Amino acid sequence: MDISHDHKKAVVGVPLTLVVGGARSGKSRYAESLIAALPPPWVYVATAEAGDDEMVVRINDHRARRGPSWRTIEAPRDLAATLTACGTMPVLVDCLTLWLSNLLLAEADIDREIGHLEKTLAESAAPIVLVANEVGSGIVPNSSLGRRFRDMQGALNQRVAARAARVVLMVAGLPLAVKGTL
Repeated sequence: MDISHDHKKAVVGVPLTLVVGGARSGKSRYAESLIAALPPPWVYVATAEAGDDEMVVRINDHRARRGPSWRTIEAPRDLAATLTACGTMPVLVDCLTLWLSNLLLAEADIDREIGHLEKTLAESAAPIVLVANEVGSGIVPNSSLGRRFRDMQGALNQRVAARAARVVLMVAGLPLAVKGTL
């Protein structure tokens, strides 16, 4: 994967940001606005896979919102290598929840993959915005796989939030600063 960037240095002073919230809370749109406030080109790392017609429509809707300054890279599982390849370009990862789900269904070593992601985030000179669902506010899943996923997503969100300089909770399209400032 060859990704080039005109800037010699990363944008200074832009923190690692985690944007969390429930389904349809405005997470993606807000995260896009954070990256779009920086000089282009921007990278959109998509973790979703178009497994059915409804997901194809969702993916197309997301693409339609973004203009030609966005470079889309599909990375359903190998997120750390993809972020490394982006160099210093501003990156939006949408989303960690689907990435985790993809890893779980592929029976990957989740702790190892999260460790790779954490190492990559620690070493990155790029502004990065990560999007994730807050899954712990709903009902307790009725299956062991659902409960395992919920627990893993909660742990992933906590690990990334601990590393992030800024954490934003989206509620009904409104951003709330949980850590750092808006």
